[in-house]
Amino acid sequence: MSENLPNRREVLLGLAAVPLLKGTLAAQVADSSICFMSTVEMARLIRAKKLSAREALAAHLKQIERVNPKVNAIVTLVPEMAAAAAAKADEMQVRKETLGPLHGLPVAHKDLVETRGIRTTFGSPLYKDYIPTEDDLIVERLHRAGAITIGKTNTPEFGSGSQTFNTIFGATTNPYDLTKTCGGSSGGAAVALACGLVPVADGSDTGGSLRNPAAFCNTVGFRPSVGRVPNPKAAFAWSTLSTSGCLGRSVADLAFVLSTIAGPDSRAPLSINEPGERFARPLDRSFKGVRVAWFKDLGGVPFDPRVRTIVDGHRKTFESLGCIVEPAEPDFALAEIAFRTLRAWGTANTFSPRLREHPDAFKDTLKGEIEEGLRLTGVDVARAETAHGQLWRRFQAFLEKYEYFVLPTTQLPPFDVNTPYPKEIAGVKFNNYIDWMKSCWYISATGNPAASVPGGFTPEGLPVGVQIVGRHHADFSVLQLAHAFEQATGFAKKHPAIA
Repeated sequence: MSENLPNRREVLLGLAAVPLLKGTLAAQVADSSICFMSTVEMARLIRAKKLSAREALAAHLKQIERVNPKVNAIVTLVPEMAAAAAAKADEMQVRKETLGPLHGLPVAHKDLVETRGIRTTFGSPLYKDYIPTEDDLIVERLHRAGAITIGKTNTPEFGSGSQTFNTIFGATTNPYDLTKTCGGSSGGAAVALACGLVPVADGSDTGGSLRNPAAFCNTVGFRPSVGRVPNPKAAFAWSTLSTSGCLGRSVADLAFVLSTIAGPDSRAPLSINEPGERFARPLDRSFKGVRVAWFKDLGGVPFDPRVRTIVDGHRKTFESLGCIVEPAEPDFALAEIAFRTLRAWGTANTFSPRLREHPDAFKDTLKGEIEEGLRLTGVDVARAETAHGQLWRRFQAFLEKYEYFVLPTTQLPPFDVNTPYPKEIAGVKFNNYIDWMKSCWYISATGNPAASVPGGFTPEGLPVGVQIVGRHHADFSVLQLAHAFEQATGFAKKHPAIA
């Protein structure tokens, strides 16, 4: 647990002592109701002065006090800083100043995101005491929209792997079964949302890090098109493997937050020149006659029967929305070449100097990937880039006939939290720590936008996600179908009993 957490009780009690204004929502409902209120509604009530920023913060701090010790989602908490920001937010309303869309809403940032004056560890002992002097762009934009930073969410070491654990803070557990993993690498963010610890949480995605934990925690995760949420600090400015984004308890909440963090930045060459405000539009649309391609086996990728049964059962859900659903999928063989090589190349570029200086400070899987990247030749990288371009063209051609491609988010349900990564699914053995996540990183390699939406639960009560992939830069379209599916099924309304 975080070294910053012991002081939270004093601030929590101080905020709780703030008298509630007569007639406010907080005076009429329980704190838990505030914590599981939709982000859109919470923002509306704050703007309407029916809920204050201080009341919203106090409710969430109480929820963190009660639930976070069980799940370890928020690893650095800054209640004093948040309390000062909440007081300032309420004063802005008294002065009738212009308010941002997220005014007064608590937000937690993934511990890979640099936050000015707040410890950012990257899940690595090398940075356990690192305090940045400036905010990353996504933090700047959330603050500009009026959100109040409450702390940092747990992540694997340097975000490497889809299982959230590290040697500084330990593991983050799944709120639906504390013996299981929450996924990763935005695992702390997904759990924080699922448990009502925050209404807003950011994240990032290379091989599935926004989608995998969303599927495991019954929340919504969205990997936007690269450049939708630009990263002006990216070492490989032209790479399309990694992107920033956010999660939500519903598609509408996620789209609302995305509207504040999306938008162009002249310092990022792949930045998409479209305003983020477009994602605040209504998500409703007709899907009558829309063609949807339904996954088959992704060229031999193994799936746990429980996942396949649940996802295949939703073919009728999409048909009930008016979609024409057909079994069809492109050849993803080129993803095996492109993603593996380019990921290892990027990992080696980023971490090899630190590995030479601190050979014992890296977990074995990450160390192995760095060493793999160091062995690559220029010809290897050129071959991977060629495969990457061919895959992109092949996938876009496939989506000329179909507007969407639907498949499982993950290949198996949440597994034991003490297992670093699954080594077998449906009798197929793996020798690499990313092989169990092909259903996500095959899509990452295409660069297309993709959402994970709650799709139901296994007989053991473990969440399963349905992944919806759209056309090139058709982010809003993906969210529209995700919203329609969510409304038709209602699984996102189920919250973990622990919360």
